[in-house]
Amino acid sequence: MYIQLGMATMPMEFEWDANKAKSNRMKHGIRFEDAVLVFDDPQHLSQQDRIENGEYRWQTIGLVYGIVVILVAHTIRFESGNEIIRIISARKADRKERNRYEHG
Repeated sequence: MYIQLGMATMPMEFEWDANKAKSNRMKHGIRFEDAVLVFDDPQHLSQQDRIENGEYRWQTIGLVYGIVVILVAHTIRFESGNEIIRIISARKADRKERNRYEHG
């Protein structure tokens, strides 16, 4: 998968823990396979959330399938010129998060 970042195109790869993906789907009804689509939204918003266990955690909010705004918690690392995004959790955005997405 490739995503346009400013004027550069950077290869992106996604990874996640299978058990975490299963529990996330049961708890929030969102599959990680669908959650990665948030990065295809040209209007998605990403912000650094916190540092946990020595790694930066990010939150990205965006539209998936053109109908639902979701929030994805993830980490980012770079390997061999690729951006590796590890999905931690995904859920429907709450009202405050949707408002932030809709109004920047």
